[in-house]
Amino acid sequence: MQCPECGATHIRKNGKRKGKQNHICVACGRQFIDTYDPHRGYSDEFRRECIKMYLNGSGFRAIERVKGVHHTTVITWVQQVATRLPDAYAPETPPEVGELDELETFVGSKKTIWLWTAVDHFKKGILGWVLGDHSAETFVPLWQTVADWNCYFYVTDGWSVYPGFIPDGDQIVSKTYMTRVESENTRLRHYLARLHRKTLCYSKAVEMLAHSIRLLLHYLRFDDVPVPPRFIS
Repeated sequence: MQCPECGATHIRKNGKRKGKQNHICVACGRQFIDTYDPHRGYSDEFRRECIKMYLNGSGFRAIERVKGVHHTTVITWVQQVATRLPDAYAPETPPEVGELDELETFVGSKKTIWLWTAVDHFKKGILGWVLGDHSAETFVPLWQTVADWNCYFYVTDGWSVYPGFIPDGDQIVSKTYMTRVESENTRLRHYLARLHRKTLCYSKAVEMLAHSIRLLLHYLRFDDVPVPPRFIS
């Protein structure tokens, strides 16, 4: 027997649920029964519609009001799908000119957090991102990705972190030429309610914000979203 969550085989019996044997995965703590009714829960199309609503500006409670599904269920679907996706998709060809920028948002009780993004100056799509504070330490993992591009130039704003990483002569400090990255950041704010500048929606945890960004980038690239596993309802 395998865990439907992580695939581990170290499983223990854990009482009964509605007359059926319940099991628990020792590795991840997931509880499950031997078999599930294939007609149990919401349809794949319903799940997909709810996630698409979320990625088109609706908050979880707005989806609950419209679709009649509890907001925590939609949150679970988003988490289950997003954890199976990559942070971003590598460019087909290395960018010749890269753009770097930071987007300010909030988590929890108005704690400031920064979303650093990297794009190809000549093509749509975010190619790398990282969440954290406004320090060089946060920027390091993103730069490790960007440095492999070996761009001729990197276009940034005047934030003091960039010169510590970009080689002398390769940095262009100009908001005028940052139209691509600022456009991509604006798209993020447009699609995710939690990134809107004036909204009651907000991220309670950095992890949920990361899930949302990861899922949105997949949606913008493929114009579709994966369906959550059937055992989640």
